[in-house]
Amino acid sequence: MNPGAGDFKVPLWGALCVAIASVLWGTTGTAAAFAPSVSPLAVGAVAMGIGGLLQALYAVGAIAGQWPGLLDRWRLVSLGAAAVAVYPLAFYSSMRLSGVAVGTVVSIGSAPVAAALIERFADGKPLTRRWMAGAFLGVTGAAVLSFAGQGHGQAAGSPGESWTPLAGIALGLVAGATYALYSWTAHRLIGGGLSSRAAMGTVFGLGGLLLMPVLAVTGAPLLESWTNFSVAAYMALVPMFTGYVLFGWGLARIRASTATGISLLETVVAAVLAVLVVGERLPLHGWLGAAVVIFSLFILTPRKPAAGPAPGPLPPS
Repeated sequence: MNPGAGDFKVPLWGALCVAIASVLWGTTGTAAAFAPSVSPLAVGAVAMGIGGLLQALYAVGAIAGQWPGLLDRWRLVSLGAAAVAVYPLAFYSSMRLSGVAVGTVVSIGSAPVAAALIERFADGKPLTRRWMAGAFLGVTGAAVLSFAGQGHGQAAGSPGESWTPLAGIALGLVAGATYALYSWTAHRLIGGGLSSRAAMGTVFGLGGLLLMPVLAVTGAPLLESWTNFSVAAYMALVPMFTGYVLFGWGLARIRASTATGISLLETVVAAVLAVLVVGERLPLHGWLGAAVVIFSLFILTPRKPAAGPAPGPLPPS
């Protein structure tokens, strides 16, 4: 595709790729519910760790062909890989400590803001009114949706453990920041001339390697039953591997802050699956929050390429 074309096909396709990835990510909570005996660290390590290694295997040809460019940007690659390794551990632990609702809102809701701040201070990109309006609506809708009809977190019970919800919120902020950080680093690598396959494969492959010691220590329950193993295989292959391949294609065409904003769709998918599969009930204001998130996507989705000279073709993915 050539983003210099006179219509909005390239940014629109990029947004669509991120939206499909978000739909896949939205299935992880329901999938994890079928393996309650597996710790959040093991869930995060197997999902992002194995998924990241699969991305590297998928991209091995592109990585080999673009190795000099990757070595020239080793600091950026290392930063992205570290963020990939920290994100799933913080995200799933946040939901375990503060509850699914709070953990999801803090982690996913803070990511677009973190991405915009990174772009503002690292790249000097302005925060447009359109983006701020879309992000505000999306985060607000996600908050209403996630809190609607849900109880308090598991860990907030005993008097001696009043710190655990706060720890969960802190980990949620870490998850949002690291999600924004690896999205930004991948976007920078792709914008610097690397293909999305090489950039994502390297960043996620190295991040997956960093997660292997965590998986080795915590992953024994994954082998205790076929159900646990199947959940692990699904999360690694579908939401993480396939989802992040699509996400990489999207990052080649839209800004990281836009991509993290669109990924708020994950909260809608998670809520709908909780109703349809898990059997939870969603009150009226929960459905209203879902509608607000979906409406925000129309604001966040780019309508046309940015003004200025037409850039050349995207690197092949």
